[in-house]
Amino acid sequence: MMKKTLLMLAALLASASALAATPWQRITHPIPGSPQAIGAFANGCIVGAEALPLNAPSYQVMRQDQRRYFGHPDLILFIQRLTTQVHNLGLGQVLIGDMGMAAGGRFSSGHASHQSGLDVDVWLQLPKKRWTPQMLLKPQPLDLVRADGKRVVARHWQPEIDSLIKLAAKDEQVTRIFVSPAIKKQLCADAGSDRDWLRKVRPWFGHRAHMHVRLRCPPESLACQDQAPPPPGDGCGTELESWFAPKKPGAGAPVKREPPPLPPSCQALLDKHLL
Repeated sequence: MMKKTLLMLAALLASASALAATPWQRITHPIPGSPQAIGAFANGCIVGAEALPLNAPSYQVMRQDQRRYFGHPDLILFIQRLTTQVHNLGLGQVLIGDMGMAAGGRFSSGHASHQSGLDVDVWLQLPKKRWTPQMLLKPQPLDLVRADGKRVVARHWQPEIDSLIKLAAKDEQVTRIFVSPAIKKQLCADAGSDRDWLRKVRPWFGHRAHMHVRLRCPPESLACQDQAPPPPGDGCGTELESWFAPKKPGAGAPVKREPPPLPPSCQALLDKHLL
């Protein structure tokens, strides 16, 4: 009886998981064609995506079973460029988290963006030794932020993390890097006179163990929607301090809303490949 009950529970859980999946997860291989990032970062898709090579001396890809390691060729080149720099400087192994799915589109969980093949999560820890397959399958994030959210955990913060974020921000194709406000605060304190790159580093909810890097729309992706540039300055003054001010009653993280309609090109792509 117990065995039968467990089997029924497993079936119910599998069914719930399937219901939660989005149609984009049923597209398991990139859509052939000239690479095109389409729509917005939080409402889009991609044609001609590439898979990030899963074996490289300068980085490791986590949770490979989720197949979230696809992106625009520009994103692939950026990751290879950044991780080669980090490797050559002897800073450690770069851990690559979520990129996008084979045709982009909405995830069932974990992200609102990462839809047009131009976003990647890079973990803010740089192990000196490569992780085992088991560690990569079920990675343990290192929370760099204190419980009060106001400062980083001193024993976890390393100069190599500063260098990793700075290298990414100085890449010409990067437009934004999202980190916890406490991490941004630490970067501001450490930056010294070289501060221009800080403009791209934006405080955002969560992001306590990783940075979310976003590239600009590729010039040939005419249907790609870029964000407006960040405000002028390094973002280390009043703008940053506002994240630590007492919250007004009812204020908090952004409210989840129903997703907007897909761009027509993405809807057409979805309809064609799920017939």
